[in-house]
Amino acid sequence: MNKTKLWVVIVAVVILGVAAWRWTSRASTEAEDQSHAQKSDGTVPAAVVPVERKDIANTLVLSGEFKPFQDVDIHAKVAGYIRKIYVDVGDHVHEGQTVAELEIPELAAQLAGADAAVRAAQQQIRRAEGEVQRAQSTHAAAHGAYGRLKQAADSRAGLVAQQEVDDAQAKDLGSEAQVASAEAELDGAKQQLEVAQANQKQYSALSAYTRITAPFAGVITNRYADTGALVAAGTSSSTQAIPVVRIAQVSVLRLVLAIPESAASQIRLGDAVNVRVEALHSDIQGKVARFAASLDQQTRTMETEIDCENKNGPLLPGMYAETKLALQGKKSVLTVPLEAVSRNGNDATVLSVNGKNEIEEKRVTLGLEDSARVEIVSGLNERDRVVIGNRSQFRAGERVQPTAVEAMKSGAEGAK
Repeated sequence: MNKTKLWVVIVAVVILGVAAWRWTSRASTEAEDQSHAQKSDGTVPAAVVPVERKDIANTLVLSGEFKPFQDVDIHAKVAGYIRKIYVDVGDHVHEGQTVAELEIPELAAQLAGADAAVRAAQQQIRRAEGEVQRAQSTHAAAHGAYGRLKQAADSRAGLVAQQEVDDAQAKDLGSEAQVASAEAELDGAKQQLEVAQANQKQYSALSAYTRITAPFAGVITNRYADTGALVAAGTSSSTQAIPVVRIAQVSVLRLVLAIPESAASQIRLGDAVNVRVEALHSDIQGKVARFAASLDQQTRTMETEIDCENKNGPLLPGMYAETKLALQGKKSVLTVPLEAVSRNGNDATVLSVNGKNEIEEKRVTLGLEDSARVEIVSGLNERDRVVIGNRSQFRAGERVQPTAVEAMKSGAEGAK
């Protein structure tokens, strides 16, 4: 009896297992059939975006290096010993500030000699002027005496001997010659004064060069000499003159860029430029200040300089920066995201979803593009829907279930 019950239980379990297996297989098959029916019914989801009017600009991203607006080595005009140097590396100086003084004993002696020569020439002029006055007085007396004798001899014949008249005339002519000679002496003395004054100005100018001054406001970036060092004249071509200091103007910096040939013709003076300085983790604004207007024959690029204000000094010469140049822009044009466009050489197509939710492949003409969107010149209308994402899973004429990307993003943000 117990064995009979056991066999009954085993048979019942087997029957129930077979029934459960058949029911599960049927349910799975029905689910697969429903899934295939859904795909064939055109319910495949597709991410779409509308064709919208937006401002677009063709931008060029380049990297460059900051350079000082002015950067020069300061040389000594004359050779001499450095008596005192007043600046060191990192010091800020203003235009005309004395950075060093030279000691040149022989130049001081030459300047003293030039001053003495000027004084001597001035004394000579005064003596010559006195000689001119004395000669003029003698000539006036001799000329008066001759005039009176001549008048008396002419008024009454035989009253004055002719010899006396001739002697008076000779004295008159001699005194006149002395006046001319004295005046010539005076002119010579004046010329000597001009020569002495010219020498004095020359040595005074050279003496002024003993003060080495800053040609513009900036910062000292290098110091080549110390107090007591002998420096050669910077104008001497026979020696390698060592500069005293190096000064750089950093209140304004030049950002030097190499513009490729394809974009060189679109560069304009005054164009605004966004400059990203990664070392400072900040953006600054600059403008196109100058460009070469010619291409380098080797690199086929045009050197362009962007001026950037640096009044507070956060930027340093040598820093690298990334610039974004807006070469060409348009306002309120039809645009689509870049990922919606498929390109094959000069041809471009998009997948559009029509009013029946069917896929259509349309050929479009492209215009300007930036980092995210591209202009549609022809082939689409405003508010048309285009597919983005994997285009290979869609075919022309296929029905889809369009899902606006903006709606998906807003829903996700709301969920968060």
